[in-house]
Amino acid sequence: MVVTDKIEILIEQALEKAQKAGVLPASVIPESKIERPQNSEHGDFATSLPMKLARTMKMRPIDFAQHMVTFIPEAPEISHVEVAPPGFINFTLASSWLKEQVNNIIEAGLEFGSNSRNQGKRIQVEFVSVNPTGPIHVGHARGAVMGSSLSSILQITGYEVTREYYINDAGTQMDLFFRSLLARYLELQGKTAEFPDGGYKGTYVTEIASDLLREKGEKIPSSVEEGAIKEIGPWSLYRMLSDIEKDLKEIGVVFDSWFSEKSLFESGVYSRTMETLSQKGFLMEKDGATWFKSSELGEDKDNVVIRRDGSPTYFASDAAYHFNKFVVCGYDKVIDIWGADHQGHVGRLYSVLDALAIEPNKLTIIISQLVALKKDGMAIRASKRTGELITLKELFEEVGSDACRYFFLTRSPDAQMEFDIDLATRKTQENPVYYIQYAFARISGIIRQANQLGIIDEESCVEFLSTEEEFQLIRKVLQFPELIDLIAETLEPHHLPHYALELATTFHSFYDRCRVISDDIPLTKARLRLVRMAQIALRRSLELMGMNAPEQM
Repeated sequence: MVVTDKIEILIEQALEKAQKAGVLPASVIPESKIERPQNSEHGDFATSLPMKLARTMKMRPIDFAQHMVTFIPEAPEISHVEVAPPGFINFTLASSWLKEQVNNIIEAGLEFGSNSRNQGKRIQVEFVSVNPTGPIHVGHARGAVMGSSLSSILQITGYEVTREYYINDAGTQMDLFFRSLLARYLELQGKTAEFPDGGYKGTYVTEIASDLLREKGEKIPSSVEEGAIKEIGPWSLYRMLSDIEKDLKEIGVVFDSWFSEKSLFESGVYSRTMETLSQKGFLMEKDGATWFKSSELGEDKDNVVIRRDGSPTYFASDAAYHFNKFVVCGYDKVIDIWGADHQGHVGRLYSVLDALAIEPNKLTIIISQLVALKKDGMAIRASKRTGELITLKELFEEVGSDACRYFFLTRSPDAQMEFDIDLATRKTQENPVYYIQYAFARISGIIRQANQLGIIDEESCVEFLSTEEEFQLIRKVLQFPELIDLIAETLEPHHLPHYALELATTFHSFYDRCRVISDDIPLTKARLRLVRMAQIALRRSLELMGMNAPEQM
């Protein structure tokens, strides 16, 4: 149990006791939110509950708070409780309790911050899901990193997490890609080839066609009618997915499931979805096509699900895919991380969930906004090599995996972000990646030195901790479990890199003011224990962000 939970319990108990004693009138008690005062002089935590209930109780907030404080029981975590105008109740953590937490954190080790709040719940996080018609570019990478870290954080709160990549291997875009590849394949043989309208013209298509020619020779038929796509399709799909998987693995993004769009049709899930919508009266025929009556569910207009030629739209596949997630697979919760170009699809997807009698609150859609790259103070819009969108591979090769992951995580997904390549490659304290990892390496160096000197710290050593810098480090480490719960609740992993930077800053400040290894052996052992505690929190933060924890730099 994190300390904020304990304080909330103390507040609830005090309010109940005050009401039973007749000091405070009976009232519906709102959820008590614990806050961290901006000024440390006001304690470690505060509640504004008296101000929320004062009007209902028909008394001044300050009077309400003073009555309530008299009923808050003593607790080992709290040294004192005080009332502050206009009606806050402030809590200060006990130094004796803070010292004990050092040992508790070391005992927890790499389980520090884990909990079982969501035990028994199954959650699917679907992210990236780029059409396998081209390489992953930097815009896709932001959602990839976000989904990867969010999945890891959800997992340590007890969720059974499935990380899924949805393969759009059916439909017109794949057909266009196959036809584009066929045209380049024929051109490489010196043959005349008609390039399809709206086809894929990137240089990567020619590179893949060259590999196809080298591997298959000139055996592939020269036209669609002669069966060229049947030959090219499976080979190129496997090639693109392999390249995508390899590029994502370079930055530590892996999936538990690669789900094929085609399987929706082959398994009958698509048919079941359309039948269900039809039986519920949400499909209609108009202009030779089949429409979903989304306007009856609050949307501005209806949407086509089956075209005049009988082929399903992207929306129809999406409806079937989510029917599969909730009805067939039975996930308790689903998170979709989409690119900014999918913003317009959100409303109609929720409307189809409504039509399928799936609770909308089971689905969360996160829209990841655009990424702008900057180098030498200038915006970069295209690759120098190809003149096209910059790929994830190119960015990774320039700045490395750790910088990719950290910087993509730092901003809320609903905010556009600027990725400064110069900053990401800088080996100075200006670069937060370097600064955080240097803190971990510095800690590792201290522990190595202590081991070489034969200094062994023990649980009892923490009694020698006494300075404000030492207690500030403990307090900062103790925020980690609270942060994990916050991210799991709000689905906002961008809080983690900011916490890691604050933790590194707090450690560096401690290190600059408090010598760890000295002639004072008891104090040395106490601070060595403190350093081990900080190492655990830093390692946990780096691992959940998918970054390396280097022991030397």
